[in-house]
Amino acid sequence: MIIIKEAVTKSKLKDFVKFPFLLYKNSPYWVPPIVKDELDTFDKTINPAFKNADAWFFLAYKNEMVVGRIAVIINKIEVDDQGLKKIRFGWFDFVDDVAVSEALLKKVAEIGKQHQLEYMEGPVGFSNLDKVGVLTEGFDHIGSMITWYNHAYYKEHYERLGFVKEKEYMENKFPAKNADPALFTKLNDLIKRRYGLKEINFKKTKEVMPMADQMFDLFNETYSKLSSFVPITEVQKAYFKKKYISFINPEYIKFIVDKDEKLIAFSVVMPSFSKALQKANGKLFPFGIYHLLKAKKESKDVYFYLIGIHPDYQNKGVTAIVFNEYYKTFTEKGIDMCYRTPELEENVAIKQMWKHFNPVVYKRRRTYSKQID
Repeated sequence: MIIIKEAVTKSKLKDFVKFPFLLYKNSPYWVPPIVKDELDTFDKTINPAFKNADAWFFLAYKNEMVVGRIAVIINKIEVDDQGLKKIRFGWFDFVDDVAVSEALLKKVAEIGKQHQLEYMEGPVGFSNLDKVGVLTEGFDHIGSMITWYNHAYYKEHYERLGFVKEKEYMENKFPAKNADPALFTKLNDLIKRRYGLKEINFKKTKEVMPMADQMFDLFNETYSKLSSFVPITEVQKAYFKKKYISFINPEYIKFIVDKDEKLIAFSVVMPSFSKALQKANGKLFPFGIYHLLKAKKESKDVYFYLIGIHPDYQNKGVTAIVFNEYYKTFTEKGIDMCYRTPELEENVAIKQMWKHFNPVVYKRRRTYSKQID
């Protein structure tokens, strides 16, 4: 018999966060989160997403053992402002027992029905900067700190329970050496002269902060037309600045501004923390912080986390400036591999941006949806 209980106490929320540590204990590919960071994500007094969202966290038990978990989320901007009658779910993990996954998803439908919502979609987080999608291909590749990893049987559970594909995402990789300077060096100079643009590079994190709000505003403007986009709010900007920017090497953040110093393009790259997080095993202390700082300084693999170009400058060669700056930085640091975070299959512009680097799709993931009866 499967029993579903809501995780409302600190102890139960910790069980919620720790369940995947048991489920993926022997996996060489799963990348554990930092437990404290996960708990902060679910704390209404810390995560500003709760100002525009409600969330419930559930654990599934069988024989008094935790065998599954799910987060149920109502994003009020999505529902009230955008008119989407959707309930979200994420952080969805379970043993290979359909009775468990079914019981957890029934809880999503139950809450959705109580709030007059019409369909459910997941796995997704609170916002577009959270993790997204269930992995459907690429199980033999290590995960990252910004994606979910899962067992291959997850896909079968969704489809057996009547869920259908909602969105498809691809993850690409390419060797840094594929970035041939002949593709962008001359164009870089031409585009800068033609549009009066210049690059801004950073050496210290504190130099990034005064322009970070502009970056999030441009992010909202760049991605607003993609499906299921929910804009970043003012309070979330402050939260993400504190949570992410200090994690990122300042030299991996590139801004492009026009003659009036207005930001028209940005890119954020992160070193790979995957191996470091595996060594940390959920804890910053006593040794986790050492592994993370070492990776920040020495990792030869990087992830293109975010890239945004103002709609007025798309398809005008601005990426040549961005790539030219990264070419110099990556050459100096001896970067080997470049990975891209999940990108919507429908995002044709992003495919065009990378085509000359001969990227290889090495992972696929998707979200699933189902009507609420």
